[in-house]
Amino acid sequence: MTDLNSASGPNRELVAFRIGAQEFCVDITAVREIRGWTKTTALPRAPAYVSGVVNLRGAVLPIVDLALRLGSVSTEPNERHVIIVTQIGTQIVGLLVDAVSDIITVTNSDVQPTPDVASEMVKSFVQGILAIDGRMISLIAMDHVLPELQLEAA
Repeated sequence: MTDLNSASGPNRELVAFRIGAQEFCVDITAVREIRGWTKTTALPRAPAYVSGVVNLRGAVLPIVDLALRLGSVSTEPNERHVIIVTQIGTQIVGLLVDAVSDIITVTNSDVQPTPDVASEMVKSFVQGILAIDGRMISLIAMDHVLPELQLEAA
């Protein structure tokens, strides 16, 4: 898990997005761009949470259904969904989400630890919780979205 105190400067910018009724966020430094939904091409024998791949300016971009990856119901994408193009380690990956809702600026002290009642699986994906304007937003640990990268980091 990433150390929250290692972020440079007192403020962090996060991109907030929705999956169903829940809100999540990722560090803006991991986001390369936000695109509208594009139909994917399925990959044989890919994990269930990989929707497929799209062509991103000549490069093959894998698309992760983040709802399914986080253990929720698979998303049936439509033109309202968006793909957040992120960099996870050395790999560029698209995250399928319902909508981007906000860019928020927080300090490290605004990020509360994941509650002890959460399972280890939840703690591996959720780096912390933000309580902002009556909203509860889970900060996603990007280094755990793809299991292959977990193995490389170990």
